Amino acid sequence: MTDRRQFLRTAALGAAAATLSPLAEAADSADKIATRAGAARVASTWDFGVAANHAAWAILSKGGHSLDAVEAGARVPEADIRNHSVGLGGYPDRYGHVTLDASIMDAEGNCGGVACLEDIGHAVSVARAVMEKTPHLLLVGDGALQFALAQGFKRQNLLTPAADKAWREWLKTSHYQPRIDSEVCDYGAGVPVDKHNHDTIGILALDAHGKLAGACTTSGLAWKLHGRVGDSPIIGAGLYVDGEVGAATSTGMGEEVIRNAGAFLVVELMRQGRTPAEACKEAVLRVLHKHPSTARGTQVAFLATNKDGDVGGYAIRHGFSYAVCDARDQSRLVPSASVLGT
Repeated sequence: MTDRRQFLRTAALGAAAATLSPLAEAADSADKIATRAGAARVASTWDFGVAANHAAWAILSKGGHSLDAVEAGARVPEADIRNHSVGLGGYPDRYGHVTLDASIMDAEGNCGGVACLEDIGHAVSVARAVMEKTPHLLLVGDGALQFALAQGFKRQNLLTPAADKAWREWLKTSHYQPRIDSEVCDYGAGVPVDKHNHDTIGILALDAHGKLAGACTTSGLAWKLHGRVGDSPIIGAGLYVDGEVGAATSTGMGEEVIRNAGAFLVVELMRQGRTPAEACKEAVLRVLHKHPSTARGTQVAFLATNKDGDVGGYAIRHGFSYAVCDARDQSRLVPSASVLGT
């Protein structure tokens, strides 16, 4: 197959203007982390992003490329059986199938994704293969699996004993209420505390060459309808990168992010001059303004970096954190500002 990099380059669309909600008055001051121009940096969602960042930094610190870094970083939680929201060990859908969604994108607009992928642990690497080895951007379901196997990926059972036990317990009631809790698992302490948080890892990197890249991977909502796809594999929703501006990723209830083309919106707001934190805050307010009855009851958060490596995040409610790694600090976990409290 022809290398994906020979195909179409995406062009930035017109800027999106955000309509501020009255909730803006309740918002805390946005947080941001700045760095000197040209310095390598990686940022990831949630506390399990610390381990992901370490893998990415092993590449960035040696002058490696951001695309390689984000793939390597995303593969860490994909392989962690303690993480019930990503890759191997992810909670299944209501029929017991673990299905994965992932995307990857570079500074030039090259991108690829997979959705509803079964039996392959590293969905992010399959997404990169879609980007580099096909003329397409997104493969789904059986087609994605067929492609992965043809590329040499090994088939494996992703339903671990712990996830299977949780699913069988759920089957006793089969009550389905999509929920993203504000609490997160404490991987940093070495003992995972399952609070039913089910979420995404989004990872953004700037390398020493000044190139941005991003990746996003998840097993989606636990007990979802079979075939449900969230925002993670959707370019412009769960992930967007523009080398002239910055990069953004999202986490939380994917349906709300898709409605607002969330990651693309954040990047376009940075193009208009907002800092990463300001852009994330405005995108969160857009989500709340457009669909308040649903959005108020769940969590949506954005993480962004601009082309200079400044990092910022913002969430609907308290509990979202993100990890930042650079030459000065390789294990920093930042609690994000939010609109609503606990």
